[in-house]
Amino acid sequence: MISQSIFISELIKGGKNVAIYKCTAFEKNGEKLLDEAIEANSDEEAKKLAEQLLAEKNLLDKTHRCVSPDGRLLLFHV
Repeated sequence: MISQSIFISELIKGGKNVAIYKCTAFEKNGEKLLDEAIEANSDEEAKKLAEQLLAEKNLLDKTHRCVSPDGRLLLFHV
């Protein structure tokens, strides 16, 4: 179960509103490969950071998703 703290919609950090996004990646059998929070100022920034994280960990070809603090799906790949 995803921690409720991940879904805090905004934090004040350095005078900026920062939202917490969730990035996860899985094997086809359901094994979780990645489960990380991403701090970003916008959906676009979160999507870019998630793609960078997935690329760094060689997970772009695995099933993955990035969701906003309010549960909107920003990035999804099967």
